[in-house]
Amino acid sequence: MRTRITLACTECKNRNYDTTKDKKTHPERMEIKKYCPFCRKHTMHKETK
Repeated sequence: MRTRITLACTECKNRNYDTTKDKKTHPERMEIKKYCPFCRKHTMHKETK
């Protein structure tokens, strides 16, 4: 079953993206490089609760 997660920018701490992930295949927290509209550049985004 896929669960809904929120991704937050590591630089400005804004929560920018909502997505889903499969907890069976990826039990650890997700970290992905995405565009932050507040920083106006690509930054690392981490999964938040």
